[in-house]
Amino acid sequence: MAKSAHSSLFFFFLSILALSVSQENFMLDNCPNNNGNYTSNSAFGTNLNNVLSSISSNTVIDYGFYNESVGQEPDMVNAIALCRGDASVDVCRSCLQNATQRILEVCPNQKEAVGWYDNCMLRYSNKSIFGIVNTQPTFYMWNNNNVTENLSQALQDLLGRLRDTAASGDSHRKFSAGDITSEFQRIYALVQCTPDLDRQECIDCLDDTFRRIPNCCINRMGGRVLNPSCNFRFEVNDRFFNSTSDSPSATPPAPPTGNDNTARTVIIIVVPIVSVVILAICIFFLLRLRKRKTKPEETIEGEGMSEEILLPNFKGSNHPELERGLRATDEDHSGEMHCFRLTATSFGSD
Repeated sequence: MAKSAHSSLFFFFLSILALSVSQENFMLDNCPNNNGNYTSNSAFGTNLNNVLSSISSNTVIDYGFYNESVGQEPDMVNAIALCRGDASVDVCRSCLQNATQRILEVCPNQKEAVGWYDNCMLRYSNKSIFGIVNTQPTFYMWNNNNVTENLSQALQDLLGRLRDTAASGDSHRKFSAGDITSEFQRIYALVQCTPDLDRQECIDCLDDTFRRIPNCCINRMGGRVLNPSCNFRFEVNDRFFNSTSDSPSATPPAPPTGNDNTARTVIIIVVPIVSVVILAICIFFLLRLRKRKTKPEETIEGEGMSEEILLPNFKGSNHPELERGLRATDEDHSGEMHCFRLTATSFGSD
């Protein structure tokens, strides 16, 4: 029994190690199937691979916005990639390299798809998407903790100011971040549009997201609304303003201690840390197994054996969102609970 138990643990940790080096999951993704499918060796499939490769390998663009088309109708692929406006060049490129691989995994053979990491968004379609406001799908995310003060007016003032600044941006960047102090609380926020939109289109898109605040985020400590053309986020903690300089793609900062209630995205396993820890554990169990070969196995009659592995709450392991109550919904299923799994993120539906 002991040998079997340790063997199970050994292979469990090996499987965790394999998962830790696999492609990171999107924070959110959508694969509409109303545009049809393609086969891998089709002209559309070839064009899609080419446009994604072009985005992931581009070392010229340093402002975080990519809009490219490859091929001819009816097999043309149009793609937009957008990095968070204050993300460093390295973080942006790393995020998009992950996204261009992951989107083929989560939306296989789909002619239209969109995926979000914390620091970037990638979408492609067989339809025209440039200079067109697209507010579907719309996703909400919010911190489940409330603030004691009514922040509605202060948040409205801040978002309105940031919207006007972002909309006045150029064809490279339409992004703005800032803060405002209410009577007892400082609020931090950012807003962003894809730069292919003109000023009024950006304003209209952001206004549409602001109108969703009552659906999710009134008097919350944090919240965000995202759609393919624009997004906003606010927090009562400025930690998320500093999360783009030293962490690739979707991996957020280490879980905080104390009463930090900042809304977070799904925490993905951090490969270097987890690999070292798991390697040490595997070596430990190998040594234990080798040592026990000289001892007879002990059998406990009448006692069943069950193993439950609880990963410790180190950085990149568990999901603090489960404790803090981060929720996410789509436009059609408001109130759904965000469901976490080790290798995938999904949304439960009513």
